[in-house]
Amino acid sequence: MVGDTDLIFPDAETPTRPTHKVGKGISRRIESVASQKEVPGRKLKSAAKDIPTTSGTKSQIMMRLEKMVDESDIMHGAIRSIDFDEGVFGAAHFEIIAKEDMQQLFEHDELGIAVIHTYIWYMYVTLMRGTELCNRFNFIAASRINATLITKNPTSVKNDLVDRFMAAGDNTTPSLYFLPFNSGNGGHWVLVAMDLSRLIVYYLDSLSGDWSKYPSMKKTVDAAIIKFRSKKNYRNRKDITWVRVQCPQQNNSVDCGFFVLRFMRDIIALNRIDIPKMYFEEYKSYSRAHLDEMKDELCQFIVDQRII
Repeated sequence: MVGDTDLIFPDAETPTRPTHKVGKGISRRIESVASQKEVPGRKLKSAAKDIPTTSGTKSQIMMRLEKMVDESDIMHGAIRSIDFDEGVFGAAHFEIIAKEDMQQLFEHDELGIAVIHTYIWYMYVTLMRGTELCNRFNFIAASRINATLITKNPTSVKNDLVDRFMAAGDNTTPSLYFLPFNSGNGGHWVLVAMDLSRLIVYYLDSLSGDWSKYPSMKKTVDAAIIKFRSKKNYRNRKDITWVRVQCPQQNNSVDCGFFVLRFMRDIIALNRIDIPKMYFEEYKSYSRAHLDEMKDELCQFIVDQRII
């Protein structure tokens, strides 16, 4: 029998280079559900202390991408279907990108699942792929586990979460599973970060409140962790501890998705499995420029990957 502190099974796959499939003229409606330190992997492009405190005009890379979008068929109802590296979500995954997703970036609007997932892919490729960070941080697809799906079929969602845990390789390296969780029907984004080895779940919300706002989510996460440990024949020697992290707070009604992405970005960049209850001293608050920096990173990534 293995002790609790030895139990974690992060991704051990060797990711493959993604291929891009472009769908022409296919219309779709998207349901919007709505720094850095050197790590063993790669560096993010700039240090937090170098980020300006105010937001300026659109950057050159954003204007370049906006022009590319304006001149593409995506403006007339076409879509892009992109295959992600399998290591991102622990299994094959494709994402649909359409006009409204790009406008969320250009107009700083509420983020939907497609943008959330594409930035996660960016972090995986830029910071993690080919490094030990793939054994420390794991992502859970928001399209598989959210409030809407839990309401419809909580057992199926629980099993999907267990499958994600089981997809990771057997080793004793501590890790976090990141779940960007949406309250449903274009609602609020929060971050749930699970440490299976210590039975700790961190809750990060850019609005006031805690997990009691989403009792079905907590119940599903707890049940999935317990079932996972049972399948692995591990005894639960203590209860699952939920920790509300005092993280940066948004001051408008649209930034929750950006904040959730920034939370993950900070944690990975600092290479921290343990999240301080009062959050990281370096990132007590986020300016608009911190969020604009993320948009520029994603715009550059979309150009580099030739998605449009």
